[in-house]
This record gives sequence, C-alpha cells and structure tokens, in this order.
Amino acid sequence: MNNNLTAGLAAPRTLAAAGVACLLAASWAAPASANVVTEFNAIGAACLSRPGPGSLMDLALAQVAVHDAIQAIEQRYATYRPASPGTGSKAAAAAAAAYRVLSDNRICAPPAAPAVDPQVALDALFKPYLDANDPGLAVGYAAADRMLLEIRPTTTTIPLPYLGSTAIGQWRPTPPANAPMSFVYLATTTPFVMTSPSQFRPGPAPALTSDRYTKDYNEVKATGSTLSHPAAGGCPAPANTDMARFWSGNFGLQWNQVARDIAIDRQLGLGDTARLLALANLAGADAAIAVWESKVYYNVWRPVTAIVNGNDDGNPNTAGDTAWLPFIGGAHFPAGSQTPPYPDYVSGANGLTGAFTAMLQLFFKSDVVPFEIYKAVPASVAICTNPRLYRKISDAAEEVVDARILLGIHFRFADTAARTLGTRVAWNTFNNALRPLHPGWNNGKHDDDHDHDHDD
Repeated sequence: MNNNLTAGLAAPRTLAAAGVACLLAASWAAPASANVVTEFNAIGAACLSRPGPGSLMDLALAQVAVHDAIQAIEQRYATYRPASPGTGSKAAAAAAAAYRVLSDNRICAPPAAPAVDPQVALDALFKPYLDANDPGLAVGYAAADRMLLEIRPTTTTIPLPYLGSTAIGQWRPTPPANAPMSFVYLATTTPFVMTSPSQFRPGPAPALTSDRYTKDYNEVKATGSTLSHPAAGGCPAPANTDMARFWSGNFGLQWNQVARDIAIDRQLGLGDTARLLALANLAGADAAIAVWESKVYYNVWRPVTAIVNGNDDGNPNTAGDTAWLPFIGGAHFPAGSQTPPYPDYVSGANGLTGAFTAMLQLFFKSDVVPFEIYKAVPASVAICTNPRLYRKISDAAEEVVDARILLGIHFRFADTAARTLGTRVAWNTFNNALRPLHPGWNNGKHDDDHDHDHDD
C-alpha cells in the first residue's frame, strides 16, 4: 500500500469481489445492519500488519481518525486533535478517514503472499464514497492525516535483546524457544491519553514466601499443565479446556467484534459508534503500553520457570516439578505454541480485556449488556462452543482471568492486577478524551440515535 495517498484511490485494483471484505474478515460475523464505521473497523482489525499488541496502537489511529472526521461535522464531542468545522456526509468523512489510515502501508501492509489483499477490500468498500465526491471526503482525509502523524515507532531506550535475569523470582526466556522479550518498545512508548507509561503501574507482585503467591502457584500448577486437560484436542471437551482454548487467540479482533456488534444491536448512529470504537481502542492501546511498562519494571517469572524451580524459591509450600509443562505448549495447539516471551506481571490479555470491558460498562452505564463473542484462534484449535454468549460484560472478563491460568501461562495475581490496570486506563480515557462539548448532555442517551447518515 502507498504511504502518500492522493484524494483518490491509491492505485486501481480489481473491485470484482464485494465479498472480499467478508473473506478478509472471516473470523467475524457481519451483522446485516453494519454501517460504514463498523465495516471499516472489521477490515482494519483483521489486516493490521504490526505483530502483537503494537497493532492496538495502529487500530486506535484509524478509529480516532473516523471519530474526529465525524465530529468535525457533527460537533457533539471533542476531537482528539483540533479540527476545523467541516461539511458534507458523515459517512463519506468516516470512509475517507478510515480508508486513508488503513491504506498506509505502515498500518495495513499486505503479506508477502496474500490470499486476499486487504487493499482490494478497502478499495471496494471505499469506491461508492469516492465516486460520490462528497465534501465530507476532504474532512475525512484531513482527520486521517492528523492521526498518521501520531504513529508510534518501534524504538526503545531499553537495551536489546532484553533477557531479564536468572535470579530467583525473575523472568528469563522460557522454553522451548528461549526467545528474548518481545515488544519491549511498548514499555517506553508515548501513550495516547495517559500522562506516562507508568501512570497506573500496580504495586509489586506478592512475595515468593507469601500466602497469596503460594495459593496462586499451586493453583496454576494443578490446573494449567498439559496433564490437567485431555491428551488430545477435540470435541466434546471439558468446559474448562474449551474455555482455555477459546481465550488463547487474538483478543484485539475479539473485543473489536464485540464493540461493533453491541453498537449495532443498540442501533447507535455513526457518531456514537465511532466514539465507542475510538474510546475502546485508545484505552486498549494505552493498556498495552501500561502492561509492558509493568512487565519490564517488575520482571516477574512465568509459571513454567517458577514451577521448574519451585524447590529453590525459599517457600516450603511450593514444591517444584522439573517436568511441568503449560497447557499452551501441548497437542491442542499449533506446533511452536508456548508461554509468550515476556514477563508474567501483569497479563497483556487481561489488561486489554479490562480496558475494553470497562469502557463498554462506562459507555452503556451498565454491566448488563448481552453479547456474543466469536473465536479468533487458528482453525486447527478445536473450539466446541462458538460463539460464547454472555449476559453481563463482567462474566467475560472473569473468564479471561481463569483461562490464562488454565493455559498455564499466568498466576492469578498477574491476571487480576492486569484487569484492574486495564479498568483504570479505561476510566482515564473515558474521563479525559473525546468528551461531550456541551455540559449536561447525557452521554448515555446517544443523541444521534436517529441520525444515522446512511452509507449511501
């Protein structure tokens, strides 16, 4: 894809398949009433080129650009960056903003041998708006250009490779790959809304001789090994096994799918849909930064290291097992799956989940929000219950805490501290970004519910 886009399409490509977008985002189910904001979000969430949690920062750029483009016209909520008032179709503005950000090859570059080139899907979705030549296009391009200046580079002041420490209680590369820590740059990345990566740093992990550490050590040792689950993957499976497998995939894809679907179920207009997705992804990006700062600062060892060295940790109640293997490294998962290569405290999956779930609770002013969530794991991983259905947002958040223990990759204290961290980040984002422009407006009322500005 091209970095420097003109006002038109970057390069003519085949537009034959309106279904290209569906192929690209095969892991999500597109509701019939999807709008321009949710459609571009689905493509963006599926095509991001930066690996791991860094992709959260790139999707935040696209979603904030869409929000800012719509609000330059709507003027109900503050924009992330100052914007001059604009005119034209909100749908055209949203499409232009999303298209320009996602077409930048630093955000959504095609793979070396793509089965489906994401640019084809983007071109097909954008073409009707481009052809209409609405004034809103210029508003969207301007919003996108402002956000492309906000790209966070993968640079760090921390010396690389980061190998941790061989001291008792400290993280070091984990078998079998024994790879250096990944995504170290996140720990020193400039946040979007937080004042610094350490703003919401939690207190230290429990001492190795504490009752809390002992309890959590023995829990993951008993429930998170390859021997705690059936020897082979398949269905039917024990409920805990199926839950652990389900929550082993791409959390960014899953939580964006949830936010999209709830926005559609609640019949939010374009402005409120864009704001919800922007706030959620801003919180998710800042949560990733905060989580990695905590990982580097505390450098706590993973269960696979702790249990193998349990007889040397100074705690008589944490018996070691040199043959212990985490469930994530077993036959249920693709070859090469293992404990992620970064410290335990705090959990990235739960930091992101805490950010998204808290933002949904804040936005809709309730924990009781029914939704379903689809798997985002490789096809070779058997999932017996898909989608999983929830009546309360907090029920899903609690499952993620339990699942990461059942996978054998986290202590419970790392999961719960991460969920709290993500929640605090979400509150900070909600209270300090994209706020209503007029005091007294009821944020929960969604004033544009009946002003949908349809895609045509």
